[in-house]
Amino acid sequence: MKLYRIGELAKAAGVSERTIDYYTKLGLITPEERSLKNYRLYNDETLNRLERINQMKQEKYSLEEIRQTLIKWNSVAGEEHVTDKLTSLEMHMQRLEREVNELQPLLGQLKPVQARKLLTGLLPQSAACIEALKYLLEHSSMM
Repeated sequence: MKLYRIGELAKAAGVSERTIDYYTKLGLITPEERSLKNYRLYNDETLNRLERINQMKQEKYSLEEIRQTLIKWNSVAGEEHVTDKLTSLEMHMQRLEREVNELQPLLGQLKPVQARKLLTGLLPQSAACIEALKYLLEHSSMM
């Protein structure tokens, strides 16, 4: 298992050392262990976690939303591959939810003829996916 000092981790993740310090203080990442000279050492999982954090930041998630999502991911047991797939799927669903919420006001302004024309141009799978998302959004407050 490779362990990274802060500078090495920052370079590998494409972030600053200051960002590593900040994320550590926030609890978004944690060192695996400390060296004899008391350097914080991080593992490959931390590098993967930083990549996820960067991806979520690019998708305009707040640090608090990222922290809550990471807490959920930590509670998921099982194989790392399954966790990664579930994480990716959850992020994709959250992105779709945001996009649907952005489109909802625009769709509400369409005339029925315009809406039908728009929907007839969709593939059946896409229309079904949109309906499923709409249902989930409408009923998410009940879950």
